[in-house]
Amino acid sequence: MGNKVNVKKVVLAYSGGLDTSVIIPWLKENYDGCEVIAVCADLGQGSEIDVVYDKALKSGASKCFIEDLSAEFLENYVWPTLRAGAVYEGKYLLGTSFARPVIAKRLVEIARQEGADAVAHGATGKGNDQVRFELTVKALAPDLTIIAPWREWEIRSRTDAIEFAKKHNIPISTENKKYSMDRNIWHLSHEGSDLEDPWNAPQNEMYLVSKAPEDAPDTAEFIEIAFEKGNPVAVNGKKMGSVELLTTLNEIGAKNGIGITDICENRLVGMKSRGVYENPGGAILYYAHRELEYLTLDRATLHYKEGVAIRFAELVYDGMWFSQLREALQAFVDDTQKSVTGTVRLKLYKGNIMSAGAKSPYSLYSKEFVTFEEDNVYDQNDGTGFINLFGLPLKVRALMQEKAGK
Repeated sequence: MGNKVNVKKVVLAYSGGLDTSVIIPWLKENYDGCEVIAVCADLGQGSEIDVVYDKALKSGASKCFIEDLSAEFLENYVWPTLRAGAVYEGKYLLGTSFARPVIAKRLVEIARQEGADAVAHGATGKGNDQVRFELTVKALAPDLTIIAPWREWEIRSRTDAIEFAKKHNIPISTENKKYSMDRNIWHLSHEGSDLEDPWNAPQNEMYLVSKAPEDAPDTAEFIEIAFEKGNPVAVNGKKMGSVELLTTLNEIGAKNGIGITDICENRLVGMKSRGVYENPGGAILYYAHRELEYLTLDRATLHYKEGVAIRFAELVYDGMWFSQLREALQAFVDDTQKSVTGTVRLKLYKGNIMSAGAKSPYSLYSKEFVTFEEDNVYDQNDGTGFINLFGLPLKVRALMQEKAGK
């Protein structure tokens, strides 16, 4: 392959899986024996992180940083997206999309701290993640070289990677997972295998977080979620930090079969891919946040914000977290959230989320104005003039058509 740039020290986004373990010796071979520093971001993916440190060093890394970024991930990436109400293509809650910029940002910070001149990642040339990693690096450290082995090396399959690992004495897991998965505290995604045919329904045994709805309890569960300025702050009256709050909602949602999403989505790189996502806590939070906005935002703001949410979701999906437009839209979103404070009650039952009440000190709902009973605040005769003016363009057009003989 030969080296293309003069790289002495590389910071690698490291997961401990086969691909990123193989990347360590590959970098050293192809970039003149450069030093490789592994960085593993703990975003709440669970026990799979336990073996990472030793594995990185055995694979040839000079150092391995394990960074707990769960709270930063939720408070600086997930909550802002939740406040925006941003959902990609109406279904996907962006679990992988906004995890990449938080990881890449930490890569850049450690590259600066360690005096590295390059960063590397294990994303393939077919997916969205290569874009998300690299756009973040370009936005935060345009001088750093970016190395994407999947776009350079001769390895083309899992079998090739295993052969390379054996040749270089890299410890590998014998477990051959059926699906390609990405997990963090917000979600678990599944791609590949039988899911590559969109006609195949997901198999219940695939679910590792949520119960299948038919296996959920036969009794509904009621929960209350409190928000302050659009951020979730309490569950069932108990104030919690971000990690505890989402962990609690994940447990409650998973037990009730909540948050399973099946979507054939449009990747940024031009192809459609089929993914099944488990998002129990996220699904609950999005539903609850929306309920509170129904109560506290006026019509024009709510409707305009719906359009902003679509664009915001596209930016996050496309890896443009650190773009000027995302930051500008965030400023608009956060201004709308000043009054999104209150409590929402939900009913959870076998995969369904149902509204069960909402209250806010900033509620724009007025029983006095909307009541079907007698009131002293609304003159129904005002409706005549309003309709005459609001409908005037329709009337003028109809008169024109009549005159023109249409």
